[in-house]
Parts: sequence; C-alpha cells; structure tokens
Amino acid sequence: MNNHCCETMKDQVNIKCKIHANPFDCPDILITYDKKFDEYGLIIHDGGSSSIEITYCPWF
Repeated sequence: MNNHCCETMKDQVNIKCKIHANPFDCPDILITYDKKFDEYGLIIHDGGSSSIEITYCPWF
C-alpha cells in the first residue's frame, strides 16, 4: 500500500482502462507511478512508454 500525497493522486495512479491494457496507450490516463523508484510522471502519449518525472502534486 502506497501513501500518495492526496486522494486525487491516488485515484489518478489507480485508473484502470477497460479498453487499453497498457496505460501508455490510453489517452485518459495522465499520471504514472513507478513503485520501484517511488516516482510519479506525466505520461507522454506519443506511442511509446515515456513519461516526464514530476516532483510535486498538481492537485495539492
């Protein structure tokens, strides 16, 4: 169980798309969370699996 900074961030990183198995393919998923590095990122929707790390909460 991760302690995210707020409920909105928790909701964002836990979105599961019913259409896309890969979150990087879903245009509705904007935030990714890497448990290994404890890092959040904004997904770059360009067909790959890249994200830009963020070090702040956009909703807090």
